Amino acid sequence: YVACWFGILKAGGIVVATMPLLREKELSVMIECAEISHVLCDYTLEEALLEVKSPFLKHIITFSGSGSEVSKLETLMGNKPITFTNYPTKADSLAIIGFTSGTTGKPKMTSHYHKDILLICESFPKYSLQPTDNDIFTGSPPLGFTFGLGGLVLFPFYYGASTFLIEKPSPELLLKAISEHKVSICFTAPTAWRVLTSKVADFDISSLRKCVSAGETLPIKVWEDWYAATGLKIIDGIGSTEILHIFISSNDDNMRKGATGLPIRGYETRIIDADGNEITDGTPGRLAVRGITGCKYLNSPEKQMEYVENGWNITGDIFRKDEDGYYWFVARGDDMIISSGYNIAAIEVESVLLTHDDVAECAVVGLPDENRGMLVCAYVVLKDSTKACDEFTKELQDWFKAVAAPYKYPREIIYMDVLPKTETGKIQRFKLKNTAQA
Repeated sequence: YVACWFGILKAGGIVVATMPLLREKELSVMIECAEISHVLCDYTLEEALLEVKSPFLKHIITFSGSGSEVSKLETLMGNKPITFTNYPTKADSLAIIGFTSGTTGKPKMTSHYHKDILLICESFPKYSLQPTDNDIFTGSPPLGFTFGLGGLVLFPFYYGASTFLIEKPSPELLLKAISEHKVSICFTAPTAWRVLTSKVADFDISSLRKCVSAGETLPIKVWEDWYAATGLKIIDGIGSTEILHIFISSNDDNMRKGATGLPIRGYETRIIDADGNEITDGTPGRLAVRGITGCKYLNSPEKQMEYVENGWNITGDIFRKDEDGYYWFVARGDDMIISSGYNIAAIEVESVLLTHDDVAECAVVGLPDENRGMLVCAYVVLKDSTKACDEFTKELQDWFKAVAAPYKYPREIIYMDVLPKTETGKIQRFKLKNTAQA
């Protein structure tokens, strides 16, 4: 995967990274939106790609095959010279496209240049990690996420360090990797740090010196428990696909427990009100950022205008800024559900559920959850209400995981006779959230 990623850039191509969890439905949208012509994938994913019908898709090239499975990539490589000349890209040549889901559920394509890749390597890691060529990185975020791309590929390669990639990372495998391979820097989400704390006593993690958390807010208790168990501080941070990586964080010298941190090198941040005026008295408001990287949507000019106001990128997060300049997370400003570090648009889940023959109506909300940060909860109106039972709930959940990315499935399903709506027919999601939390 990593060799392919760098090879595409070297050849002058544009990388669109994805994940094995995605299904034909999601891959089709990505291929159509980005007009993807070539797909490089593990041979186990070829079947899903063959289901995609697109005039843009010309080649599906598999790798890692064995036995009866022929690796098309290795076969093609065998007929080519070992080295080739870099394509003459420029600093502002398009390098990567990242898909991000908004509350409308329609994926937006964020784009970044070749120079952006180098710029983020000079910001967050230098500020918070101080990596050297002796470091070994590992972690759990998928390489299809820019959090994982930076932490597990770009940063270690930029600093001449090493990276230990785990195909299906679990807390046990992370701890085993740290212990056996003397990992020094680990990237994962708050949910994982919580589980790691409960198991860390059984492993030697003396090589670990930096712990990074992002993807969702880091609860103070998780930070305290990990510190008590290991003596290591978790570095929190906030970034986005639009900005490419983390732009607010801290390091061991200026960390403040519970705070996300301070703007890092290359970025300027502020809190603004609904009219775009800066808030300086500690009142919560919208987080705005500008700097060395920024939002560049390719297919959504109207969303570009929403995300960027007067040169400031509006992330959709609500923060407050204290008198010392530290930023504190308050809430999400939209209906995006962040569960175990995954961004899940409620309307995406709804659109899948509504394709089931037995579902008449549905509404999806995110509920607070101690283990995952947020929980995907679906309120469902069935065409035949007599089917509502635990057995059918499991059947519906299993069906969902088979047709869409499993991490998006509703872990809680509540059946209703009718959904609360306004006079104009708009579903009143706030009532559903209040009912569930009560």
